[in-house]
Amino acid sequence: MIEGPSSLFLSFSALQNNINFVRSRVGKKVIISSVVKGNAYGHGIKEFVQLALKCGIKHFSVFSSDEAYEVVDATNGEAQIMIMGEIPHEHLEWAISNNVEFFVFECTRVTEAINEAKRLKSVAKIHIEVETGLNRTGFNESEIAKLIPILHDNQEHIHVKGICTHFAGAESVANHVRIQKQIKRFNKHYKYLLSKGIEPELKHTACSAAAMVYPKTCMDMVRIGILQYGFWPSKETFIDYVSKVKTPDRNDPLKRVISWKSSVMSVKYVTTGEFIGYGTSFLAQQDMKIAAVPVGYSHGYSRVLSNLGRALVNGIRVGVIGLVNMNMMMLDITEVEEVEVGDEVILIGGYNGLEISVASFGELSNQLNYELLTRLPQRIPRKIIE
Repeated sequence: MIEGPSSLFLSFSALQNNINFVRSRVGKKVIISSVVKGNAYGHGIKEFVQLALKCGIKHFSVFSSDEAYEVVDATNGEAQIMIMGEIPHEHLEWAISNNVEFFVFECTRVTEAINEAKRLKSVAKIHIEVETGLNRTGFNESEIAKLIPILHDNQEHIHVKGICTHFAGAESVANHVRIQKQIKRFNKHYKYLLSKGIEPELKHTACSAAAMVYPKTCMDMVRIGILQYGFWPSKETFIDYVSKVKTPDRNDPLKRVISWKSSVMSVKYVTTGEFIGYGTSFLAQQDMKIAAVPVGYSHGYSRVLSNLGRALVNGIRVGVIGLVNMNMMMLDITEVEEVEVGDEVILIGGYNGLEISVASFGELSNQLNYELLTRLPQRIPRKIIE
């Protein structure tokens, strides 16, 4: 197989560090569900799941049935998989047959799952998502009342594995009052189900931000996404953590799992007064040495980073100059000695104490860590390192 012009590297030791940190915060008894939606936040489902299994993770959450299929394939039955979002009717047979759990948030989905389970002479494992204030998906009070008799009448074909909800922005203090109301509504829904003889096996509400900021939301299971990859949900979440640390060490305990590297494709010299790249966005104010790198916006490197982005070449931080092209960008390597074709270019990652972080991309392009990571194309090879 011929590889492309750049590669992504996933660090086992970094992931183990992050999982250990999360475990220290949520406790030993709480199940950690590794959220691998969006191609494992751009890290690659197949590769990341293999790493997570080595770190002791036995539960994975995805958004859709196609992602669940990838995780089932990657785990070989070694873990439990939960679909939090889309599962078309035609995929129910596969999910039930493969012991895949899934959220339900409408009575129609529940009845479809029951009918399919009856046909298969099996049991559908469901998580009842309740509406608490996000107003996206979930049963409200009147809908839960309609759900109760359906569950009672079909106990042999339905297993209420859990009750869950999702918070409306736990990463921001601006949503504090709203989150507190959601917690109260969730507890009310749970007690109502118990009063009607429905006993969910697991309660789970916490995403990464909630698990850090609102410890009482950790319950039986936490759905950890961005934290496990080595990123904080927001600066506010990190500040909240630091403010509560009782030891003198207030450094970031997380380590970035991902790094992104390419290489120098060409080196050339440009004289003062020449424009570099398409258009007139960059004019050489002095004689310059520049490097072409075979990575552009088709590879997930945003065009917004034209004349703004940064990279590391031979341990020196350099700038992107001119417009980022579809398949190429130019770097100013005037101050970097002895650069040759094939030399390593670090687009995300560190070298000798210097780092090009995903967060720095976000600050320059007004995009979230989540968005930048998930936009990394699947065709870029992911490689596991220790």
